[in-house]
Amino acid sequence: MAKVLVVYCSMSGNTKAAAEAVADGARKAGAKVTVKSASEAKPEDLRACDAVALGSYDLFDLMGGELKLFLERTADAGNKGVAGKPYAAFLTYGGEGKAIASIEAMAHALKLKSVAHFVGVQGCPDAEGTAELKALGTQLAKAAK
Repeated sequence: MAKVLVVYCSMSGNTKAAAEAVADGARKAGAKVTVKSASEAKPEDLRACDAVALGSYDLFDLMGGELKLFLERTADAGNKGVAGKPYAAFLTYGGEGKAIASIEAMAHALKLKSVAHFVGVQGCPDAEGTAELKALGTQLAKAAK
């Protein structure tokens, strides 16, 4: 069974809701899913999974600090067991959603392999956004196998 890690940071709860939708999609595709906030996730969690979803809110066109710190901790730990691992990104935003570029840049620096186009949701995920996030989770779970 593929192991998918969903790591997110959330200020208002929107990104947490998005993370749960991604996790639901991955579970329905048969993956064992672990959901962790970026402040509680550890580099070992990333090394132990088969694929990872990275999610954040948009803060001045940058990812949230907690997710950035998680990715930096992973890089500082030597990045072993991470290169080539499938990943997908998601974002909640109120403005233009440009923070996705910072998530993708850090994922690229860690040599993660993008397996799906990111999903951006304005505000709290509605039915359409939730469906897109679940589909992202499904894609990620399939890539992890």
